Amino acid sequence: MRIALISDIHANVEALRAVLDAVAAEGADRIVCLGDIVGYNTEIDACIALLRDADALCIAGNHDRAATGAIGTEGFSGPAARAIAWTRPRLGEDSHAFLSGLPLKAVVGNALVAVHGALHPEQGCELVRLDDDAKRGLSLDALARHPSGARICAFGHTHRAGVWERRDGVLRPLEGDTVTLRPDALHLVNPGTVGEPRGTDSRATFALLDTVHNRIAFRRVAYNRRATLAKTRRAGLAPRFAGVPAPVRMRLIGILRSLGLYEWLKRALPRRSSAV
Repeated sequence: MRIALISDIHANVEALRAVLDAVAAEGADRIVCLGDIVGYNTEIDACIALLRDADALCIAGNHDRAATGAIGTEGFSGPAARAIAWTRPRLGEDSHAFLSGLPLKAVVGNALVAVHGALHPEQGCELVRLDDDAKRGLSLDALARHPSGARICAFGHTHRAGVWERRDGVLRPLEGDTVTLRPDALHLVNPGTVGEPRGTDSRATFALLDTVHNRIAFRRVAYNRRATLAKTRRAGLAPRFAGVPAPVRMRLIGILRSLGLYEWLKRALPRRSSAV
């Protein structure tokens, strides 16, 4: 079976269309979406409709749960919380019901366990970021105990693609765009983000898991990012310097703060907003 793993779409319909076209060209047997369908961008209902049409198995992300009111936005960044406040009154009835019905975890053909943030703990797992080895180890412990017997846990949330292997008690990252998964090891797989890139590469990212040959391959897809940013700006949701790659943007903000200019700039360049 070839499973397409996608995550963190964040209401970016241009990116999602491009990825679904690429997935179809790859001949994937199944699509698994690891959550955060909404948030940050504006095309809420369109993205949900595309996923439903593709018969994707979807997991609830923290943005999805916040949009339905299942959780609050405490701990969210300023832009993330603003996007949820914008999304809630615009969430259609069918889309609200769809997001509300998404599970936090799912087993896919006994091949993998799908989550958004982490496989641990039982409560609040969608909020956990697997961004260090201690937390990765806890989710791998949970995978080792999982009743499905699956050896792979697919997760999103960090927006950064990667594969980690634990074998003989040693946890290490596996490098490369195509990675072989050893059957005697446990693995964590993050396909990256479809709609909200955080690195210098602004393309949408997804992964293909081949359960017959035990391989994971990463794919990157260009899309019309300008169209997405234009809609996000009109809605008042785009972060300042949104056209600048995220690492450069954060460095620039840090420099402005160190010079005492960031707060002045925020007042001088007020964020555009739209009516709810």
